[in-house]
Parts: sequence; C-alpha cells; structure tokens
Amino acid sequence: MKEILISTRKMTKHYPAGEGKFTALKDITLDFGKGEFTGIVGPSGSGKTTLLNIIGSLDTQSEGEVIVLGRDISSLTTKESAALRSRDIGFIFQTYNLLPVYSVYENVEFPLLLLKMPEADRKKAVTEALEWVGLTAKIKSRPGQLSGGESQRVAIARAMVKKPHIILADEPTANLDTENSMNVLQTMQNLNRDMGTTFIFSTHDAKVIGFLQRKITLVDGMVASDEINGAAG
Repeated sequence: MKEILISTRKMTKHYPAGEGKFTALKDITLDFGKGEFTGIVGPSGSGKTTLLNIIGSLDTQSEGEVIVLGRDISSLTTKESAALRSRDIGFIFQTYNLLPVYSVYENVEFPLLLLKMPEADRKKAVTEALEWVGLTAKIKSRPGQLSGGESQRVAIARAMVKKPHIILADEPTANLDTENSMNVLQTMQNLNRDMGTTFIFSTHDAKVIGFLQRKITLVDGMVASDEINGAAG
C-alpha cells in the first residue's frame, strides 16, 4: 500500500461574492499517495487550480480537513506554509515564471538560495537538474533566448532541484505546441519514475491526460469521478 502524502476530508472552499458567497469546491475527499502521476481535470471554473493551491498551501480551505505531509494546512502560520513550500513542494506554472534577468543556471539555483544550501551543494544539484531536463548546453542563456519548451523544462528543473516530495503543475503545457508538450511530459514522467516524486496536474489538455496514471474529474467544484487512467509509465 502506498504511503499517503496528501489527504482531504470534506474539504470545501468558499469565496465572497457580493453579499453572499461562491463555492469553488465542495466536500472534496481524496488521498494522494507517494509516487502518483495524477491529474485534476475538468472544464474552466471547475475548481482545479483552487484545489492545487490549497494542496500547495497557497490558500486554505473554508471547511473540512487538508493534511499535507502530516501537516494540517489550516493550522500553519504564514511562515510555516512558506517553509513547507520551500522544502517539500515544487510548482510548475503554464507561464513558466522564470526571472528574465537571471540565467538558466541562476533560475534553477534560486530555490536552493532560499534554503541556504552551501554553494558546492547548490552547484551539484543545479547541474544534475539541468542534466535531467537536457538543458546543460543552455546553462548561461537567459529566458528570452529560450523556446517555450526549453523555458518549461527550466521550470521543471527549478521545481525538481530541491528534490521535493510533491510537484504541483498547473496547466503546464497550455502554451506549448504538440512536440514540446510531449517532450515536457516525457521529462516529467521520467522524473516521476526515476525519483518517485508525486506529480499532481491541473489540466484540460488531452495530451496531458494521455500520460496520467490516475484521473480525477471535477465538475462544479465536486468530484465527478476518480479513476485509474491506464497510462503507461
């Protein structure tokens, strides 16, 4: 039986809306195990990104329970949430979020500076991460000199460099053509297989869905289905 890294129990999220409230998520009860390659799928507005943000401690639930790596998300202080993200959770966004004035090396190194890792250890980790994603030759380039696929692979290296337990990827192929999407997805699938990192995607991209081992469908903020996807890998 897989080790459970994330559990939600009757998790609900409301947002203020005029004089009332809008319910983005309702009664979400899910477990995510170590080494999963799972997607949260559904139409725009179904609550995919909200769920990812709560799992990543960027937001908190209104009701219910969310446990991530043994920590109750709603009980964490701002500093504790930041520490959890810095150490144990990597993020990959559709817009890459690279720092334009930094080189590829410096962008990947940045999370390790926040962790105050010694320079020699940083150099080894960054070099290894860029080898994982096949970008050693671009180490001195800046984001403006990269293609979309290369930029997203830098973002993957940045997320992976600290070897987190969990990677959260929000529409990671939205700005990529088919060839680059497939290369990026293969890279993430290989990292999942080789390192046992848990990947959770928010997506409605059919290419991503084809790679998933498990597919959780949200409709109107509720779990409509949770199924093994049958993807190889």
